[in-house]
Amino acid sequence: MLNRNRTQSTLVPGLLLVVFTLALYSPVRNYPFVNYDDKNYVTENPHVQAGLSWKTFTWAMTANDAANWHPLTWLSHAADCQLYGVNAGGHHITSLGFHICNVLLLFLLLFRVTGARGRSFAVSALFALHPFNVESVAWVAERKNVLSTLLFLLAIGAYGWYASKPDLRRYSVVALLFALGLAAKPMVITFPFVLLLLDFWPLKRIQANNEPMLPASTGRKRKEQLAGGDAPVLPVSRAPFARLVLEKVPLLLLCIASGALTVVAQRSGGAIRSFNRIPLAVRLQNAVWSYAMYFWKACWPSAFALYYPHPLTRLAAWRLGLAAGFLVSVSALVWHQRRNRPYFMTGWLWYLGTLVPVIGIVQVGDQAMADRYAYVPLIGIFVMIVWAAGDWADRRQISLPFRAAAAVIVLASLSFITFRQIGYWRSSYDVWAHTLEVTGPNPLAESDLGDALHALGRPEDALPHFQNAVRMQPTDPVRRIDLAEDLAECERLQDAIAEYEAGIQLTSDPEKQARSYQSLAILHGELGEYPKVRESYHEALRIDPPLGEEMIRNLSRSFAANPSGGAYLSLGMLLEAAGRLAEARLAYQQALKLDPTLAEARQSLDAIERRNR
Repeated sequence: MLNRNRTQSTLVPGLLLVVFTLALYSPVRNYPFVNYDDKNYVTENPHVQAGLSWKTFTWAMTANDAANWHPLTWLSHAADCQLYGVNAGGHHITSLGFHICNVLLLFLLLFRVTGARGRSFAVSALFALHPFNVESVAWVAERKNVLSTLLFLLAIGAYGWYASKPDLRRYSVVALLFALGLAAKPMVITFPFVLLLLDFWPLKRIQANNEPMLPASTGRKRKEQLAGGDAPVLPVSRAPFARLVLEKVPLLLLCIASGALTVVAQRSGGAIRSFNRIPLAVRLQNAVWSYAMYFWKACWPSAFALYYPHPLTRLAAWRLGLAAGFLVSVSALVWHQRRNRPYFMTGWLWYLGTLVPVIGIVQVGDQAMADRYAYVPLIGIFVMIVWAAGDWADRRQISLPFRAAAAVIVLASLSFITFRQIGYWRSSYDVWAHTLEVTGPNPLAESDLGDALHALGRPEDALPHFQNAVRMQPTDPVRRIDLAEDLAECERLQDAIAEYEAGIQLTSDPEKQARSYQSLAILHGELGEYPKVRESYHEALRIDPPLGEEMIRNLSRSFAANPSGGAYLSLGMLLEAAGRLAEARLAYQQALKLDPTLAEARQSLDAIERRNR
């Protein structure tokens, strides 16, 4: 009868969470992929687009693409391609489905362990509707976030099941779910430490020194005074703190293995920044500031952006002092209230601890912080806020209708902000234009906004953004090459050549160098500078010989659609550089057929004829 009542008491809140979350995020079903990481994960990833197969599985298990080892995430994207192809709407729906599952799981777990239905609903509603989480849900490339969180919450649920009756079988389920979570995104690596926090509150598994050990199987059910009256709390086994730590050691071994795989993947992908680029002191200061900013944005949601550029310099003393003072003050309050309000301790340390992997001490990428990093950590803040508000309302005997009205106002306000934030993801142009508006000078946002405009067929509008990106990062070869491509589209061929040459000098990536030489060959061909065409093709093939086949295939297809004497002359030079003289001879003949005045084609053809004598 108790289980039946509990099911009935969760049905309506659960349905409300599903309906409101689904309604709020429903626009994403019509949104496209964006031009930031989505191409790596889906739109330009042939392994993922091949769908689910044994070949895809073996690739996913060994791939370090996107500077991560997360095979389960790759398989999730491959499954979507199997179902929807590259229809972005289907991929968005899957991510939204994972988010809804996370919301429901959070509600059920909190309610099961505390018995506080209203508070559990409020925490889950904040998690469902807060604009901080838009990035994790509306960005296809962040599938890893919602998927790993689902497995993280399932593992917590399995841990509660294990804690009620510890045995190897139940522990194995916890370890398996945790391992799967790590295989989706290694950020859940803090899971063993989160379990220790849950042992403190709300599970209360830590046994006092003078307290005899009592297993959960005795049927003992402790009670807490909660909003709405006395409610049963999940009965669990209790043990000394040292034993509970020892219990987590196998999970820590999984953390070590995952950490090693992650470091290897990120180093191979060039994602880990050196201390020469970002000194340790700068990282520590940015970490302190970011902790404070995540909290501030959770309480005062505004100015969310896809990318926050790293300052790369020390913070102003007043900023650092303000952030550090806030963190120290809250930590002192939490410690002072650890017995009377243990949820403060769990919530605060959950927030601080789960952010550690992404707080920037080990700097991956150039961002100062990221909205997606807050997806799991802010659960701790939401628990602190809701439980503290509930205790305050209890002490002042605030009526239930007044509490409900206050909750509706807060959630409605958040929903309005979230709906507006979701709208910025309707296109690459919108998301980057908003990011620039929020962050100010931002080379990545300038470059990707230019890329979005370029893709829309607006190269002239894109040009100032590419120029701004180069002005802010003049030694970045990617910025130079992007600018060169846009200049070529704007028919500023000499300027484009200069930028390609600068990009070649700045990069050590053979593929980028070779492709830049290929582009230079085409530009020189359009200017009639055929000796430089030949030279550029030779350099491209010298640096990256396998690129030759792709270049020949693409140029042959392009020139067949738009034939001209100059085009076939360029193709002949490429074929000659690749050692395919018979085909080069035919290309030169075709060039002369289309334009008999091409002296360079006649000379090249004569040279081949002399060589064959």
